[in-house]
Amino acid sequence: MKQVKTLLILLSFIFIMAFGTKAQQDAVPVFTSGEDGYKSYRIPAIIRLPNSHLLAFCEGRVHDSNDFGNIDIVMKRSSDNGKTWNSIQVLADYDLLQAGNPAPVFDNSDPAYPNGRVFLFYNTGNNHEGEVRKGKGLREVWYITSVDGGITWSVPVNITTAVHRPNQPQSNAAYNFEEDWRCYANTPGHAMQFQHGRYKGRIYVAANRSAGEPQAQAMDYQAFGFYTDDHGKTFHISEIVTTPGSNESTAAELSNDRLMMNSRNQRNDIKARIVSVSNDGGATWDTTYFDKTLIDPINEGSILTLEHKKKHNVLAFCNAADVSKRNNLTLRISYDDGKTWSKSVVVDKSSEVKEYTAYSDLVKVSKKEIGVFYERDNYKEIVYSVVKWK
Repeated sequence: MKQVKTLLILLSFIFIMAFGTKAQQDAVPVFTSGEDGYKSYRIPAIIRLPNSHLLAFCEGRVHDSNDFGNIDIVMKRSSDNGKTWNSIQVLADYDLLQAGNPAPVFDNSDPAYPNGRVFLFYNTGNNHEGEVRKGKGLREVWYITSVDGGITWSVPVNITTAVHRPNQPQSNAAYNFEEDWRCYANTPGHAMQFQHGRYKGRIYVAANRSAGEPQAQAMDYQAFGFYTDDHGKTFHISEIVTTPGSNESTAAELSNDRLMMNSRNQRNDIKARIVSVSNDGGATWDTTYFDKTLIDPINEGSILTLEHKKKHNVLAFCNAADVSKRNNLTLRISYDDGKTWSKSVVVDKSSEVKEYTAYSDLVKVSKKEIGVFYERDNYKEIVYSVVKWK
């Protein structure tokens, strides 16, 4: 009898090793460079709809992988939790110029749309980032909406004058550095909506801008956010994050009406993420600091609220957890509103390719699973993987 039990344990071990209870599913390619009319795909963003469909967005770069040029915003849908994806849809085409930085969010609290509505915020640009920083060009801000889960979309709404401060100097006016916004970018990744408390229903888009003439170490960049409390009718700009060089940002809801914004440090001095916490729903910032646990090689990161608790919200954060290269994509879990990160899971990494895992975005797909949508293998593809976090 004892020998039989030993044999059963051994067989069970062999079965698990062979077929396993994986911590994550194999990565599924969603956008592959060279396919569907685009040489390259960059800047992933993803959301989940109430019917469990996933909408995956990114930039489709027509001719090459450069950040400026003929760039469209494209989307694919999955109805089986990311195992398969439908054909590509082009959502924003700015002719031969740039449409990018897709920031989607599902609005579930507008009485005018009881079944909810998808917002997709994005930017357009008429010159290279370096030239726009010199005042030779303009980045604009738009949104489109969908009431049928992303099948059809509204006409674009230009909100540049509401959320941007482009320089319009008067001949007799003194130069105002603070008002001279030049380069401008949403997120990258998903936008967010407050689900609880005083600011329930507020849609918040993390962003960054440069101000005035270009400065060394990207000191002209600073992060901020813009938000709407009336479902896109009007918008407000948050206070600017005081840390110079704070760049690409993402935001998540904390407990007690607070918001956390997590930003890239463009200055190339401290290789860690910049964290800003707001006690008034992202309008102003009460504290800003470097989170030395969240090491970063000057790259994008994604933050997401997983669970709402009375005392502390549970958060997820994902980035290339390395100080020198875009690799070692790691998912971290915090059980105390992002003060500490007590659990980490390596999603994907390579010992051979320096820029193996770069930009990513997160989506909650079940109580125990997170979808990770990320750039892989030197930007050859954007893939989707599901990770069990508890």
